[in-house]
Amino acid sequence: MDDVRELLSRTRDELAGTAQAISGHRFLALLRDHAVPEARLRALAAEQYLIVSSDRRSFAQLAARFPTGPASDFFLNLAGGEGAALGALRGYAFWLGLAEDEIRSYEPLPGAQAYPAYVSWLALNGSPADVALAFTANLAAWGANCGQVASSLRTVYGADDAAVAFFEFFAEPPAGFEERALVVIDEALSGGASPVLARRATRLLQAYELSFWDALAEGL
Repeated sequence: MDDVRELLSRTRDELAGTAQAISGHRFLALLRDHAVPEARLRALAAEQYLIVSSDRRSFAQLAARFPTGPASDFFLNLAGGEGAALGALRGYAFWLGLAEDEIRSYEPLPGAQAYPAYVSWLALNGSPADVALAFTANLAAWGANCGQVASSLRTVYGADDAAVAFFEFFAEPPAGFEERALVVIDEALSGGASPVLARRATRLLQAYELSFWDALAEGL
């Protein structure tokens, strides 16, 4: 397990620049300055609806591919978490006056949807180590940004508890998440999964996370 911890630490160090670009993204500064128009706030809701719906199916697919051992429970829990997040997202959409049919008819931004497209690829092609390492390394950047979004929506835009529940849900990782992920990674690597490919998956997922925020900020 020490080797797995070292792999995670080294991977985080390698991606520190991308993580910093995410956590210091211009979109967050625009939110703090009340410079994100309502149309883009609505786009954020619709993009996340598509992303979370896709990721939920991807995690269910991973649980089906790896139906035994710690990977199965790990991916089923992730799928359940995405389901809970979808429920919380309704509060944000309601606050914006965004109807479900508007969300379904929304035309997504390609840069924003690169992330779930890659998660779908991992669900079909990746090892448990690829997915567990990628999400463990990425979760801190995504969670920190969600915390910033929730804070700005409250203090700058006057959002209520229900409106920010989706972002607060992701702001902190589930209890014990990293330890469970490390067990999954350790088992997969012991079974022959490649640490090189796991690091590659993490690098790409982090890059696609940055692409999401770039797409939201484009033109503002």
